[in-house]
Amino acid sequence: MSDRYGDFIQSSIGKKVAKNLGLPLPVTLDRFESGQRIVRGSVLIGSAAGEDNRVREAVAHVLADLHAEVYVSDDATDTEALNEIGVDAKVASSTEDKFKVLVFDASNISNAAELKQMYEFFHPVARRVEQSGRVIVIGRPPEDITDIDTALAQRSLEGFVRSVAKEFKRGITAQLVYVGEGNEKNLDSTLRFFSSARSAYVSGQVVRVKAGEAIDVDWNQPLAGKTMLVTGASRGIGEAIARVLARDGAHVICLDVPQQQSDLQKVAGEISGSVLTVDITAEDAGKQIAAAATKRGGLDAIVHNAGVIRDKTLANMDENKWDMVININLASIATLNRYLLEQNSLNDNARIVCVSSIAGIAGNNGQTNYATSKAGVIGLVDATAKQFATGGAGMTINAVAPGFIETEMTASIPFAIREAGRRMNSMSQGGLPIDVAETIAWMASPASGGLNGNIVRVCGQNLLGA
Repeated sequence: MSDRYGDFIQSSIGKKVAKNLGLPLPVTLDRFESGQRIVRGSVLIGSAAGEDNRVREAVAHVLADLHAEVYVSDDATDTEALNEIGVDAKVASSTEDKFKVLVFDASNISNAAELKQMYEFFHPVARRVEQSGRVIVIGRPPEDITDIDTALAQRSLEGFVRSVAKEFKRGITAQLVYVGEGNEKNLDSTLRFFSSARSAYVSGQVVRVKAGEAIDVDWNQPLAGKTMLVTGASRGIGEAIARVLARDGAHVICLDVPQQQSDLQKVAGEISGSVLTVDITAEDAGKQIAAAATKRGGLDAIVHNAGVIRDKTLANMDENKWDMVININLASIATLNRYLLEQNSLNDNARIVCVSSIAGIAGNNGQTNYATSKAGVIGLVDATAKQFATGGAGMTINAVAPGFIETEMTASIPFAIREAGRRMNSMSQGGLPIDVAETIAWMASPASGGLNGNIVRVCGQNLLGA
């Protein structure tokens, strides 16, 4: 779908007009392309003073593996310690140095006064982050902390990161990663995702990395040998998910309703996947999916993407519109998960990824049915994650919550509402289906065993909701 305003702003006259009138200035976002480096520029890392070096060491190991060009602030990080890990760290001495990624380890901050260390690290370099740059702050989950001063300091990181994500502009994203003590080894997949162009439209998010098996993967093909099923895979976001999972090495079972068989076969054929035509609300849907899974040796992931909208204000909504949206978007997911788990159709360390929506977080006019269903998906993820944490054979469940994504569905929205949806976020533009797909591929990776129960918005930090 064409974004004429966004295209116009890329021209020299467009930029001038927008600046003079104070209009949004969306930039062309860097997005991942196969064969490119994960980190496309210099990385500046820093850390708060303290004796616990576990987060810093985990970050250093990832950067060493990525062969990133790493810099440190004069007084923020011990270059000798980094060099011992294999990071050829240099001291950032020039005020002209530009950085693609800023990483700050805030895990040792234990009171309000120590928060100033974040200011001291970021203030000098706030204008030296490259376009489509990345800011990552790492802390400890405040809910795990009993000391009041430490808990308030760690919770403060959320306000800082979300504000940075709104201030830096130029396609720069900012994220907060809370990692539980002892789970630092599970930071790998999350650091790679948030440092890379794969996370182009994810910003202002808080992710929790918990206990879980850290499975080594070939980062060029992290899903190699895995079988993953995607519902609603014939077009739009579902098609993009199927293509990205296949690109990363998975065999994808593409599922959609029989009416979409032609488009479904086209997608599956182009990615060497399988076709499964099933109405996910049918009584035997679980049985059909389980049978397809058995043929492939079980599922390593299922992505619940299929969904519908039937928008009307509550006063004008007929019963059929309510029932259809709730049954497809929510009830079917719960039913299928229950059946597949009972039938052992999901392999050990399997990943379940659900597609929610910012409507489920913030609500939306004329979408009581849709918002209810998508909020219910979040509840399903929360409850299932707790069960998996206490005996789920290494399984995880997470969800993405897309904002305004450029699809056939959003193309049908009236012009004024569509433009508002595009501009009311920190990126001042709509996202693309691949932005949702890249986030799901990160969650579906065998290396993401530390992700369980996260709801990650793919919305360019939309101004609506939390």
